[in-house]
Amino acid sequence: MAKQIFGIDDNGVFHPGEGKPSGINNEEGLGIQATPPKKLEEYLQLTDKYMVGEGELDPSVPIRHPNRKTSKGDNTFKARGSTKESNKSKNETFDEELIPVVVEELPGILSREIFTELANYSADCCVTIYLGSHKGGVEGNENYDSIKFKNHLQEAARRLAEKGHDEVFVKQLLEPGYDQVGNNDFWKVQTPGLAIFIARGYFKFIKMPVVPIEELLVIEPTFYVTPLVTIMTSKEYFYLLVLSKQCAKLFMADAWGMERVAVDLPQSIEAVNKISGMDATTFRSGSNSPRAPRFSQEGSYHGTGGRNPDGKDNLLVYFEAVDDILWEQVLNKENVPLLLAAVEYEIPIYRKACDYHNIWPQALTGNREYQKTAELYQEAKEMMKPYFEQKVTKALQLYLNNSANGKTSSIAADVIPATYYSQVSHLFVTRGEHIWGTFDETANELNFHDTPNEGGKDLVDNAVVKTLSNGGEVFLLEREKMPADTQIAAVMRF
Repeated sequence: MAKQIFGIDDNGVFHPGEGKPSGINNEEGLGIQATPPKKLEEYLQLTDKYMVGEGELDPSVPIRHPNRKTSKGDNTFKARGSTKESNKSKNETFDEELIPVVVEELPGILSREIFTELANYSADCCVTIYLGSHKGGVEGNENYDSIKFKNHLQEAARRLAEKGHDEVFVKQLLEPGYDQVGNNDFWKVQTPGLAIFIARGYFKFIKMPVVPIEELLVIEPTFYVTPLVTIMTSKEYFYLLVLSKQCAKLFMADAWGMERVAVDLPQSIEAVNKISGMDATTFRSGSNSPRAPRFSQEGSYHGTGGRNPDGKDNLLVYFEAVDDILWEQVLNKENVPLLLAAVEYEIPIYRKACDYHNIWPQALTGNREYQKTAELYQEAKEMMKPYFEQKVTKALQLYLNNSANGKTSSIAADVIPATYYSQVSHLFVTRGEHIWGTFDETANELNFHDTPNEGGKDLVDNAVVKTLSNGGEVFLLEREKMPADTQIAAVMRF
């Protein structure tokens, strides 16, 4: 007798088909639904493919146990927070499409090209984290920075769950970040700031030479890059010359640091004597060529007739020799400031000896021969602050000069669209300020939101990116230095 698939036995009891629970589709009659004619052929093909006999499944077909836990191990995810129950079918898809992530460090000082690459990167989910960090001290020893970073990752997981992202997707997205939390090599060499950029299959970071404008977490379809404007490559630099009777050393410095220039300078008047063949009682007062080394030129030399030479005369000869070498090897093609650091009475002597045209009016006084480079740099940078602020000073003056002719604006509704259409030459942004909303470039339609949770973007960040992409300049300023009491302002090209 053939095996019964379904029907009524001799006692009148209904027997459902094999593999189906007895209560399925029991709302009406026997719970058996007719097969739609259009689907009948498809069902017959599937039956032939997976069945070897009437009611018998092909043994080669893999079967999952009905009680199999597809989310095994998910509860070990550190940042699951309040995430929703995961969709098992999505989990399987993400496992199959797992993208290997290469952790990459970007330069601490960004070129415009790298900035543009970061700014233009887009994905369904881009996580940006900025935080202050510490080189050492109590904070470094107590893993303060790594704990803070872990907290940001957990907050990111919570926000992503609220947005409806699958738990396994979130886990795979943030896993490279959690790998860095316990990476001691990553945290033992830090700078004042850290910027981290995470997307699916993407993890890059920047050890910033400055503390970020604010510590924050942003989740958008693009990375948040406005704080990076402060670490973009700057053309401004200067030289620092440290002088004393027994010391001469040259440094090159910019907005981010200072390093010594490899130039062989005499370290005393005695060293000059050995080079020039002169004794300590002679000094140079004439020349045949304006930039030939004075101590090697022909001409008349003035001596002191065997008397003990005046200390200032010796110092002048020494400084002239230093100046000549600096000119020949470094300064002859330069037009940047030269800042002097020396005992106060020595500074006018070097100014007399020096023919370089761009000596900074102020100088660092005192004996700097043995001062630590980092401390010396901080003092030098503070003194050169007006030099580094020249560009923003000129831009603010330009805003003021054009404020009456309609080529400036401090109204966000005017400035933001203008950045998209290449109208802005100079953009001024208040540090740490955000304007949330959307802008449809095609329809020229701008909408502002009250919070970042309404599906919009940071329009200030978009304006910064658009201005730089279109060849304009961007300045991040404190509120009191803004050209107007507003979050954003601009000088227009037209």
